[in-house]
Amino acid sequence: MKIDFGGTVEEVVTRKEFPVAKARKILKNETVAIIGYGVQGPAQALNMKDNGIKVIIGQSPAFKKDWDRARKDGWVPGETLFDVEAATQKGTIIMMLVSDAAQRVIWPTVKKNLNPGDALYFSHGFSIAYKDQTGVVPPKNVDVILVAPKGSGTSVRRNFLSGAGINSSYAVGQDATGHAIERCLAVGIAIGSGYLFPTTFESEVFSDLTGERGVLMGALAGIMEAQYEVLRKNGHSPSEAFNETVEELTQSLIRLVDENGMDWMYSNCSATAQRGALDWKPRFRKAVLPVFKELYKRVKTGKETARVLSSCGRKNYQEQLGRELAAIRNSEMWQAGAAVRALRPKQQARVIDKKTRGVGGRASN
Repeated sequence: MKIDFGGTVEEVVTRKEFPVAKARKILKNETVAIIGYGVQGPAQALNMKDNGIKVIIGQSPAFKKDWDRARKDGWVPGETLFDVEAATQKGTIIMMLVSDAAQRVIWPTVKKNLNPGDALYFSHGFSIAYKDQTGVVPPKNVDVILVAPKGSGTSVRRNFLSGAGINSSYAVGQDATGHAIERCLAVGIAIGSGYLFPTTFESEVFSDLTGERGVLMGALAGIMEAQYEVLRKNGHSPSEAFNETVEELTQSLIRLVDENGMDWMYSNCSATAQRGALDWKPRFRKAVLPVFKELYKRVKTGKETARVLSSCGRKNYQEQLGRELAAIRNSEMWQAGAAVRALRPKQQARVIDKKTRGVGGRASN
């Protein structure tokens, strides 16, 4: 389907054009081995299983938390749950869903167990795009495909259960069998994508690393902290500072943007808010544009990749990560956030719970 994105026409693939029944037919003789049951693994595995695809899990028992989670979700050791080597031996589509740093570590095991005609699947272009640093160079006799959901594993599963689906990009890095594109799209639909748009491994990782460090996470958290600090230093209470910085954004305004766009959100706010936002938007853009240019340059040149591989590969990384996340969690702003969340109406919580836990609205509908 051709879609006009503000003057640029793109070809996207929807579930209407590529229904889950077609995906099942294409994948009927495949065994999908999902390697890693951490962030994306559980959602993609459970969604594919619910859609009737043969799925097994490859997870090191040494990572007890992930192994136990897989067992709790119904995967059976020796039947559908194996260590990484056994799963790669049994699978015909090998889905690399461990962390980027871990992919480099397990790659020798995965590579030696690939058979001609297998498909190697990624949900991030990192290992392939930066192969000079990761050492992940697939053999020429396997398909190399990518489906990258535009959301966390939690969102992939939640949207699947609600019937909404999640947007995903897709790419074929290597077509050894002549069927890589149909295998790629079939898996993309089976994991619960609402629609798929084309990309390349390089474009996916460049945009993804920029987005995560920028608007989606890094910039958002940094801007929130800056505004909260200014409000507190000028005498505003923690509750007031948090509500004006985070709560109104997440519970009201961003939902208006989601419904109809930024201009619609502006037009549905007060005249005072409209005028102020329109006046200050260019100033913020001018202030952060140099930062985004520097960020993209670091991503494209591989400096951010080097940072990820060197940091996340350290033996004490989990301890360091725990300290960094605890510092955020224990900060006054997010302690205020916990208090504010506890005060939200219980009816709202029940509505959200019903939407995210129901099982009637699969992505195959």
